[in-house]
Amino acid sequence: MSISDIAFLDDLERIIRERIDDPSEDSYTAQLVKAGPRRLAQKVGEEGVELALASAAGDKEDVIDEASDLIYHVMVLLADQQLRLKDVCDRLKTRHDNRQAN
Repeated sequence: MSISDIAFLDDLERIIRERIDDPSEDSYTAQLVKAGPRRLAQKVGEEGVELALASAAGDKEDVIDEASDLIYHVMVLLADQQLRLKDVCDRLKTRHDNRQAN
């Protein structure tokens, strides 16, 4: 993964927050958030299952598509919960560091 890949995730996170803060009717992100946290949770679950099924089928293009959908929906859920990808990264680092110390 390159710096530009990481920068894109940062840009996408910013775009998601902008669409939540200034919603328009044609924004899928705004529609998801307006539908409420249960709908967001449902979408994350659906995309997770679709990713697992694509993986089991062994179709790499479908895996990429479904992983992309899952990551996007997770990012929307995080933004709706006033969380950032950095919060997730920090937790992953802490877990890694704790495992390395043991």
